[in-house]
Amino acid sequence: MPELRKVSGEKTVKILCNKFGFAITGRSGSHVRLSKITPKGKVGTVVPMHEELKIGTLKGILKLAKVDVEEFSRYL
Repeated sequence: MPELRKVSGEKTVKILCNKFGFAITGRSGSHVRLSKITPKGKVGTVVPMHEELKIGTLKGILKLAKVDVEEFSRYL
């Protein structure tokens, strides 16, 4: 089972956009808003564009995005 590790905000955005179908819908300072439309409605999350995201922050981002941690960690 792949484990989560610290990753940059930029890489997180790239993975969510390219592999999970999210699109950038806005920016506010150092944060980027991502969203996508699903059959159950709109899903969104916010990613801080830091050099290194802590594991807890990354888990929170993935929880809001409704992305499985194991599935995301395959692309790291």
